[in-house]
Amino acid sequence: MKKKLFIISSEKIYSNNGNFFCDNLDMKSTPEGLEKYYDIKVIAKKTLIPRAHKIKIRFVSIFSNLFTYIIEIIKSSKQKDTQFLMISLSPYTLTACIFLRCFGKKPFLYLRSNGYEEYKIILGFLGYIIYHLMFSIASKISTLISCRKFILRNERGFTVSPSQLDHSWKQNITTPSFEKRKLIYVGRIRKEKGIFSLLEIIKDLPEINLTLIGAEKDFYKPINNYKNIEVINILNNQKELINLYDKNDIMILPSYTEGYPMVVLEALSRERPIIIFKEIEHIIGNLKGIFVAERNSKSLISKIDYIKINYDSIQRSMKKNNLPTNSDFIKQLKEILLKN
Repeated sequence: MKKKLFIISSEKIYSNNGNFFCDNLDMKSTPEGLEKYYDIKVIAKKTLIPRAHKIKIRFVSIFSNLFTYIIEIIKSSKQKDTQFLMISLSPYTLTACIFLRCFGKKPFLYLRSNGYEEYKIILGFLGYIIYHLMFSIASKISTLISCRKFILRNERGFTVSPSQLDHSWKQNITTPSFEKRKLIYVGRIRKEKGIFSLLEIIKDLPEINLTLIGAEKDFYKPINNYKNIEVINILNNQKELINLYDKNDIMILPSYTEGYPMVVLEALSRERPIIIFKEIEHIIGNLKGIFVAERNSKSLISKIDYIKINYDSIQRSMKKNNLPTNSDFIKQLKEILLKN
């Protein structure tokens, strides 16, 4: 009989006719992958706004407020032979950690990004203080798992290599045409993702065409006058996403902070070079095909042209990348959970 694993998140999930949907693909693939080894139940927040990705898990519970959310956590803590995996650190998941510890359970806390930087960008120095308080408490009452060692901030914990890649990402690779300067951005529309900074840079650069994937409907209106930008809502079809990578020459990731961006793995698997800005140059590591530009139009154009001229040698180096797969990631998580 499988052991029970409660996956607890502050992600917002949409319910329709008994089916559940999320926007963050990790919130779908992680429970589905771990279901091979565990009896999975997901606990998350509720939204009335439709989401893109269907979660193929039988047991999902969503709640519209913190009180009912915590009541479910308390009920879950009383079940025998259970483990608890928190996805990201937020006021909701911290509160869940505290209650679980009070009932004798020590949860795992999976940190997918650098919360210090994210909270600071959103709320200023106060955000940094708030996250520091949350992290200080959570690190003492949970077992930490992270995508980067520096995110653990010298606390004991485990590191993993998250990925959404499967075999299809490496099939039928095409070569970019570079007929135009075609860039693609895939991700959330958030201040910390640097997308508004990028729009300011390219709004007066008609020679750049940007395909922006992941936009909420409210985002369309402010950029209707941008003739060189194509906006596409979040995709739930992998083949369509791969085709969009292939139609563009370069992926751009303008974030101010990142932990382990899985879109980087996607772009490199399709042999599309990536341009980032200095704030996140730590993500390069041993990966080939990532280039750092200054956050201005002159530097961006220069870096695009450099990639165009040198693409053949860049492509040869990208082929040498050893990219983790989603199967690798799930196995890492499973081993950590089962051994602790």
